[in-house]
Amino acid sequence: MVIIKAEQAIYSFAPDNKPVATVKAGEVAVFETKDCFSNQIQSSEQLFESADWSAINPATGPLGVEGAREGDTLVVDILDIETADFGVMTAVADMGAIPNLLDGSETKIVPIKNGWAEFSSKLKLPVKPMVGVIGTAPKVETIPCGTPGTHGGNMDTKEIRRGTRLYLPVWQEGALLAVGDLHALQADGEVLFCGIEVAGRVTVKVDILKEKTLPTPILETEDHFYIIGSAGDLDEAAKVVMEWTHAFLKERLPLSKNEVGMLMSLVCDLQISQVVDPLLTCRMAIPKAAFSPFQLSFGG
Repeated sequence: MVIIKAEQAIYSFAPDNKPVATVKAGEVAVFETKDCFSNQIQSSEQLFESADWSAINPATGPLGVEGAREGDTLVVDILDIETADFGVMTAVADMGAIPNLLDGSETKIVPIKNGWAEFSSKLKLPVKPMVGVIGTAPKVETIPCGTPGTHGGNMDTKEIRRGTRLYLPVWQEGALLAVGDLHALQADGEVLFCGIEVAGRVTVKVDILKEKTLPTPILETEDHFYIIGSAGDLDEAAKVVMEWTHAFLKERLPLSKNEVGMLMSLVCDLQISQVVDPLLTCRMAIPKAAFSPFQLSFGG
């Protein structure tokens, strides 16, 4: 099993990134990660403004996967997410989706004990660890780790958690998978611009679907498929995921285009992942149970 240390980090997903480790399809790897602030904030006295912006949003890796080539799909099973024993939240007056509602900058250190986040002496919240940044190397452009896209990246989708399977497009030899930006807890929208940002470890198993072209990340849980898309505004992000969802279903179901659209309107929920990154991210939830007569699967 390969273990990649948190110090082996990138700040952009790029076609020319070099793998820091390589595994074969079907093998397991562990990504040790810093929090999105690169562990720079350790106390409530340290405000976000004191952090080095160039060290924001590191992703550990990249990991090369032998045999992965352009046109393939990388399959990433998230086997486990372990978090540190505290997380960090920062409010910044001119950042996020609700800056007009804030009262200056503030940092909160959130202890994490026995599966609970101690937000205050009176309020404890159950942790639901998730991966904020996960992606492969893009085809041409270099994309900062803080920006989502068709390669994955900073999707901040709370369903990317232990027990889920993520399908990612492969554009470069080895796929070049990188992982970071763990949250102990985050709601849809991530409206402040952060969740409970936390360091930790992510254990994954990787595999390859040969010659299976993918236009965008797709997430699979026990009950749902999620089609994930990002764009400059929510309207465009929603349009993108609806179009990709329609294509995903039409390819797999013996139904007309109109029937697929009808079913989308009946059972597929359009959801918001985050509204605070350079591109905004939506997802469409496809419930497997609604399509059980067709045995809906990623493979077709």
